[in-house]
Amino acid sequence: MDARLNYFASPTAGKAFKHFMAAGKAIKESSLPAATQELVALRVSQINGCALCIDMHTKEAAAAGETSVRLHLVAAWREATVFTEAERAALELAEQATRVADAAGGVSDEVWARAAGHYDEEQLTALAVLVSFMNTANRLNIIAQQPAGDYEVGQFH
Repeated sequence: MDARLNYFASPTAGKAFKHFMAAGKAIKESSLPAATQELVALRVSQINGCALCIDMHTKEAAAAGETSVRLHLVAAWREATVFTEAERAALELAEQATRVADAAGGVSDEVWARAAGHYDEEQLTALAVLVSFMNTANRLNIIAQQPAGDYEVGQFH
């Protein structure tokens, strides 16, 4: 399977991605816990059906020490006992922020309050930017039909 577009060969994409990847680096360097970042990135990618990002974030999380049990249960986090209350709050916020069209009102005040009970303002900002970043990355990959399965840890960092 070949991608429809080669973003790395496009001068326009190259200019845009320089800034896009800088934004990704800023999120990675934020005070939002790295495990939370990978779980949220994985969940957003699952919702959107972005195979490349699911491949990437599963492998990155595993390389960082995340357990296979937790990775396998991200899709069903509500029924899983392996996530902290803070992680659950982040996953819930990520789902509502990703399913904007389905959720009519976006992120509810209750979901925001739960997340705010676990994360400070800087971490909440990083979480909001991460969810938005992942939704953009997912859409770029889905539009181009980027194939998945061959990602190697650190490939885009």
